[in-house]
Amino acid sequence: MSEFDSFQRFLFEDLGIRGELVRLDASWQAVLERHPYPPAVLSQLGQALAAVLMLSATIKFKGSLILQAQGRGPLHTLVAQATHLRTIRGLAHWNGDVTGETLSEIYGPGRLVLTVRNEDSEPYQGIVALEGANLAGAIQTYFSRSEQLATRLWLTADEQRAAGLLIQELPAKQRDRDDWARIEYLADTVTDAELLHLPSQELLYRLFNEETVRLFDSEPISFRCGCSRERIETVLLTLGNREVESILEHEDSVDVGCEFCNRRYHFDRVDIGSLFTKEIRLSPPSTRQ
Repeated sequence: MSEFDSFQRFLFEDLGIRGELVRLDASWQAVLERHPYPPAVLSQLGQALAAVLMLSATIKFKGSLILQAQGRGPLHTLVAQATHLRTIRGLAHWNGDVTGETLSEIYGPGRLVLTVRNEDSEPYQGIVALEGANLAGAIQTYFSRSEQLATRLWLTADEQRAAGLLIQELPAKQRDRDDWARIEYLADTVTDAELLHLPSQELLYRLFNEETVRLFDSEPISFRCGCSRERIETVLLTLGNREVESILEHEDSVDVGCEFCNRRYHFDRVDIGSLFTKEIRLSPPSTRQ
């Protein structure tokens, strides 16, 4: 892991404002190794991964946060996921050439969906229109409408790295609007090059050298896909024996690929027979009256 592949929290002492800084290097390269993306799509996916990693850290839970951008334009589907273990994965689907810089040019009419999957409760989902100059703006709209916490993000990505900066008001704190306005103004001077290349301490000093900022230790990030043979077996069982057998009428085997990591899962006729035989054996017997 390089020095840039990290997640760090920071706190403005006595201001009721927190922050996060993320840089994806090796983990970002692991995503790009699975799929080739044109520059405009690559930029959007990198920004989404940086964003979802920072946003997932604002929620205290075991599970994951999923960011989805869905549109009717050239880039029609983008998915980024981060877990409480600081693992990430993501993918994007597009048609034709993806050009332009604004969300409307890239996605067309669309929506932004944020889904919280908590291991201990039902999933929660928030949806806003995919509007604004960039992805950070759309996410900020979500927070202003749903969370009612002042939140600002700065996101960037290129072929080597993806990076992001977040500042957010702390809940249940006495806040001075002048403090927030000052910190927001200072953070807004950050450049893409600084986000991508400056070490964390140097970047924060450049932005907030007259503030009292506490920088916490870096947390490692990694690319990890949640797919497994057992999960694919569950999907096949959900399809049912008849549906799977209909596939085998035309193919010698059932092959399932994971879009996130490109791993292939192969099930021949013996595998399928064993899978459904095991399911029958494990099913509880019916009760007769």
